[in-house]
Amino acid sequence: MNQPFARGEMVGVLCGGPSAEREISLRSGQAVFEALRAAGRPVKLVPLSERAGEAKGLIQAAGIGVAFIALHGPFGEDGTVQALLETLGIPYTGSSVEASRYAMDKIFSRRRWAAAHLPIPQWRLAEGINAESRAQGMRFPLVIKPVGQGSSFGISFVDTPQQFAEGIRRAAEYGDRVILEEFLSGVELTVGILEGRALPVIQVVPKRRYYDTVAKYEPGMCSYLVPAPLSDAAARTAQTLALAAHEALGCGAFSRVDMIWTAERGPVLLEINTIPGMTASSLLPKAAAEAGIDFQTLCLKMLDSATARLSAAGSAGGGGDLNG
Repeated sequence: MNQPFARGEMVGVLCGGPSAEREISLRSGQAVFEALRAAGRPVKLVPLSERAGEAKGLIQAAGIGVAFIALHGPFGEDGTVQALLETLGIPYTGSSVEASRYAMDKIFSRRRWAAAHLPIPQWRLAEGINAESRAQGMRFPLVIKPVGQGSSFGISFVDTPQQFAEGIRRAAEYGDRVILEEFLSGVELTVGILEGRALPVIQVVPKRRYYDTVAKYEPGMCSYLVPAPLSDAAARTAQTLALAAHEALGCGAFSRVDMIWTAERGPVLLEINTIPGMTASSLLPKAAAEAGIDFQTLCLKMLDSATARLSAAGSAGGGGDLNG
């Protein structure tokens, strides 16, 4: 584990990109770059522009042999950059094209989890001029979400029918497809997955009514309990559910699974993030640290998911699916 690359491939840390999470990605990329450089790996930072069409040229110009993907949101997490890297023959960290696409799509992920008999909120797809009618029979408050967005961008918490149209409009700014989801009250939890193992559970404690972008990114608006103050049995239940959610979507070596522990149903899945935030203060690194894995070691372990593809491709004579 964590052996030097054969042929000394240059690692490119891909960050930035065109999504609404660009600034978060730049911070993740810088932190990963510094950790890999401190570990003695040949590495360069590859910031991608806000124009997706320029990515191929920028990656080719960087002359990298392996990509550490630190891109958040659409383009980085939805299988797009993974597919581009496959066309360039560059192994990359994280989940495959297919798993990335499915995990980012809230419709597919919920359908797959339901098929695997995993607990999810009640939800409906809302489209077109009849979107408001889709809320009939659902109780307020509701959560309105864009289907393919992360970090709570475009999410609205709607308390009354009068707020519905504005919530739909806001979500539609991030894509045509929007889902309505029941609002669940309970304890917010997140569980990191690393190399087939669930990391210690973290409790998220927002200082606002809802865990939205303000709570996530404005200083002092949220605190985190590491590990979460759960019984051993409850922690194991949350970890087992997170690992099942990860595996149901065919995700790769790492992810972060968000859930809420309700009084009525126990833990209920909310989201999965295949490229979690990677600053030293982000949630996956916090969970890893609680498990005795420092930030540099975490980055090296994540890099192993790309080197495994490199080894697989080499043993197959350089052909085949790099995500096998």
